[in-house]
Amino acid sequence: MTDNANENAPGLDPIAEKILELLAASEPNSSLSPQQIAQAVADARRRPNDPPDLWRRYLPAVKQQALHLARAGKLIVMRKGKEVDAQTAKGVIRYKRPI
Repeated sequence: MTDNANENAPGLDPIAEKILELLAASEPNSSLSPQQIAQAVADARRRPNDPPDLWRRYLPAVKQQALHLARAGKLIVMRKGKEVDAQTAKGVIRYKRPI
């Protein structure tokens, strides 16, 4: 399955591609948490003997790739409904596609 966001960004990390895919599939003004994205990545890579909290292994990579995408202008980092700097964002954050 290929979408326009991934076609315009060759050579992206698979997790960055998954972030863009999930954001493209979401409603225009909705946002996703890093946990939701990590869970989707873990579910796509899950093997029979993996633990239920496998998503926790992917959370640091999701945050790192989201920072990369935010710097490239491909996503917005939100906190309490407002855009924040991706580099210094702390606490509960969410990712949203740019308008």
